[in-house]
Amino acid sequence: MLHAHYTAWGLTLILFMSSYFLMRAGKGKGQTITHMVLRIFYILTVASGMFLVVGYNFWGPSLVKAVVALWLIFSMEMILVRGVKGKTIWAFWLQFLFAFMLVFFYGYYVLHLYQL
Repeated sequence: MLHAHYTAWGLTLILFMSSYFLMRAGKGKGQTITHMVLRIFYILTVASGMFLVVGYNFWGPSLVKAVVALWLIFSMEMILVRGVKGKTIWAFWLQFLFAFMLVFFYGYYVLHLYQL
């Protein structure tokens, strides 16, 4: 399940960046399509993450990582939604960067998920 989670996160980040740059370029239809596909990958990422949390028997640090990962997904979604509406998104970019660093810290240093 760990490889499925890595793959889902990787594709989620690629789709997020694609959707963001399509939004910045003013390509509305392409951005809408990639954003909808991205939302499907949010679900896949959360589902595979839930399997990992259950595999860790709801151990405290795995729950913290899960909450921070949900925060990361929230900030990604808010960047795209508010960006399309033309509202400011810098605060959500800061949250994205902070949550991204925390997810990697918890995943690789606290939970040691790099040991496949």
